Amino acid sequence: MQPELTEFLTSYERANNSHVWANVAPFIAEDAAYWFSDGSYKGVAEIRSAIEATFAKIQDEVYKISDVSWPVATDAVAVCAYRFHWQGIVGGQQASGSGRGTNVLEKRNGLWQIVHEHLSA
Repeated sequence: MQPELTEFLTSYERANNSHVWANVAPFIAEDAAYWFSDGSYKGVAEIRSAIEATFAKIQDEVYKISDVSWPVATDAVAVCAYRFHWQGIVGGQQASGSGRGTNVLEKRNGLWQIVHEHLSA
């Protein structure tokens, strides 16, 4: 199961780096809740708005996930904790940031989806 979950997270990272919502959307459950430093978002419509705002704000962003651990991993539910780092151009200037993340995944209709994401600096 671990390789399957690792591949999911790697694919999610790659989708975010595409900066195309259509690539990110399949990873997120319709009823997901995302908590970011700037607010909380419930449901895929709110999450989409928040993520697309980030895509627009940070040009040429590269988002990386590292130091991943899976404290819970069953056939139906998994939880991962990780560190993240981003860099890109904000307001014409090079910028970067980092923090910690936690994702809760649930297997629905045979596919893993994120039901909760919490990122903090």
